Amino acid sequence: MRFAVRVKPGARKDSVGGRWDAGERPALVVAVAAPAVEGKANEAVRRAVAKAFGVRRQDVAIVAGDRGRDKVIALDPAPRDAARRLAELLG
Repeated sequence: MRFAVRVKPGARKDSVGGRWDAGERPALVVAVAAPAVEGKANEAVRRAVAKAFGVRRQDVAIVAGDRGRDKVIALDPAPRDAARRLAELLG
């Protein structure tokens, strides 16, 4: 399963939820406390998304947008209820 995310680095705390409507399709908002330097924010995004979907961090991959705020995330393997969880998180 793949979906778009919009990352907000340097947040007060890590959180997953909300909708960003700037592209073709809505993106899931992922706020992380880690700064956007040396891949720290990317690792924090992987941890936060893994926790939100109930999967291992190793099952979450950033497949596009490694150096920007807009990314595409892949869950492999995706949990059975991944589509429902994504819809709930998007609001």
